[in-house]
Amino acid sequence: MYRVAMDIGGTFTDVMTYDAQTRTLAADKVLSTPGDLSEGVFAALDAVDVKAADIDYFVHGTTQGLNALLERRGAKILLVTTAGMGDVYQIARGNRDRLFDLHYKKPVPLVSRQDTAEVRGRFSAAGDELVPLSTDDVDAVIDRVRAGGYDSVVVSLLFSYLDSAHEVAIGERLRAALGDDVLVVLSHDVAPEWREYERTSSAALEGYTGPSVHRYLDRIETEFTANGLEVPVHVMQSSGGLVQADFARRHPLQTLLSGPVGGTMGGVAVSRLLDEPNIICADMGGTSFDVSLVIDHAPDVSPDGHVEGFPLLMPMVNLHTVGAGGGSIAYRESSALRVGPQSAGAVPGPACYGNGGADATVTDANCVLGRVNPAAFAGGGMSLDVDASHKVVSALAADLELDEAELAGGICDISNAHMAQAIRTLTVDHGLEPNDFALLAFGGAGPMHAAFIAAEIGIGRVVVPKSPGAFSAWGMLEADIRRDFTRQFFATRETLDQQSLSDVVTELTGQAKEAILIQGMDADRITIEHFVDMRYESQDSTLTISLDGLDILSDDFQQNVEDRFSTAHEQRYGHSTPGAPVQYVAIRTTGLGKVTRAEADVERAAGDVGDVTMPVYFGGEQLDTHFINRDNLNPGDTFAGPAIVYEGTATTVVPPGCDCVVDEHDFILITVPAKSTKKVGA
Repeated sequence: MYRVAMDIGGTFTDVMTYDAQTRTLAADKVLSTPGDLSEGVFAALDAVDVKAADIDYFVHGTTQGLNALLERRGAKILLVTTAGMGDVYQIARGNRDRLFDLHYKKPVPLVSRQDTAEVRGRFSAAGDELVPLSTDDVDAVIDRVRAGGYDSVVVSLLFSYLDSAHEVAIGERLRAALGDDVLVVLSHDVAPEWREYERTSSAALEGYTGPSVHRYLDRIETEFTANGLEVPVHVMQSSGGLVQADFARRHPLQTLLSGPVGGTMGGVAVSRLLDEPNIICADMGGTSFDVSLVIDHAPDVSPDGHVEGFPLLMPMVNLHTVGAGGGSIAYRESSALRVGPQSAGAVPGPACYGNGGADATVTDANCVLGRVNPAAFAGGGMSLDVDASHKVVSALAADLELDEAELAGGICDISNAHMAQAIRTLTVDHGLEPNDFALLAFGGAGPMHAAFIAAEIGIGRVVVPKSPGAFSAWGMLEADIRRDFTRQFFATRETLDQQSLSDVVTELTGQAKEAILIQGMDADRITIEHFVDMRYESQDSTLTISLDGLDILSDDFQQNVEDRFSTAHEQRYGHSTPGAPVQYVAIRTTGLGKVTRAEADVERAAGDVGDVTMPVYFGGEQLDTHFINRDNLNPGDTFAGPAIVYEGTATTVVPPGCDCVVDEHDFILITVPAKSTKKVGA
């Protein structure tokens, strides 16, 4: 029996299997099938010779909902609001992160004003009913849904996070009348928090992406069951935790960043193995480059975030994505070279894939530079057409009046610069020094560019795991079951009732335990964590402070939690004001169910590293470069750049000036020299 994880990306579907009996891991990748992602899932299982009936644990991450949002092919939504509040979603927020950006464009709402209905019925800011719910207005909504051909109805009423009775009543009436053909989303189910626009935005995102996620999960479960799968299908959440597919079907928004966060959870596992508390997770695939952080051995998770400019009120890994993947297209704009964010994707893909790609991509540039072993790409499962790469790169080079190798190097340099800036966005822009982190490189193209990116931003250590192209899938095997709960709790230092706070924490603890037990987890494997959102009075934003180790009913509780808040404020903003009036805004509880880890043995390679050399371009100069089959590397082996390490799911490029060692976990550790003392070949 196998434990199986899959990461279904825009270009490749990656699979990782673990055989507990033999304590062995196996990985492979196949091209994704955009028309029907489930086809890629079963093709990946065939690649590792595993049948559905032989699986005793299955988890996967999918970009189904995210793709629907990015490509604007989501559901048709009718938004239902409190009478007089129909413009809230359209007005949105007036604040702008890029105040002086002359090219700023406000995101186009997912729901038009014409697709907004208002119903009478209202609660006060204290949670008291002011106006009873009008069932006539609800019936009018039902008639409008039937006549308008809507896929989803999103209900977001004023102060429903305090009393959800009206939303619940509307939901029951809609579902009874419309059946399963229309998705009904209630904002208090999605985000039981204050801030009217943000809660409405979160609910609208679930209504927009939900139907496509529903269809996908239904198809996956149906086909797996037909093929003999007898265990639940687990899905990765945006928070970095797992849930079973039935929960994901009821809360599809939780899966929005499902695929990319698997790599973050793999980074958490690596940080513990290497005793490296701070890690930058750099995932470069065929379509995008995703960056996330592990800080003090834990994923960098925020209680809210933004996707495509839309706010989300839900726990999510802080993930920054740019269009810089192996399939990113290089093109001429005026007299300048541009790379991405447009991607050749899985179809047709880079020209070297031989599927009709006619544009020069980052992967084609690497082929021209000699940094890919065409006979061993994807473990020999794909035969690269290097001549096609030369053809498209040469054509673009001629258009820009550049040498072919010069242009190929330029394509890689621009792509590396884009990725380095993405890392700065999560580190430098938040007061964190990149050189305090190790760079964990994975994805099909990550190890090919990691050393160059590290040199660009001053990181001295790069970690390349085994099977980096399927690392996000491995991270899913390391992730725990997770459920998150939130309760608004407004109080000041003077009005805080510690007994009331303790009662809320106790209630949320019970909810979290029950939710994890429903996911099939044993009680002795459950842990509960509590946090409080705090801010200084007159501030708008909050910081989430752990309550771990604090006795809520003790006399020194307030002082202790405010000390933690001051420390966090100093770290985040560079200053704090101890003793200043504070506010308590919300209580957050996370339930975790620890899964069985995939503890694989490191097998000793039978052969020598070898000494095959071929010319590769570095810094515009061809250098004799060692080509090493990673299967021939053993823990303790050392080598220096220039070198190319190839394996089934990825290629690692070690530039001149870098030194490598294979550690006890079979990771390649690359030491990158300081930029000021020794230049890494570009």
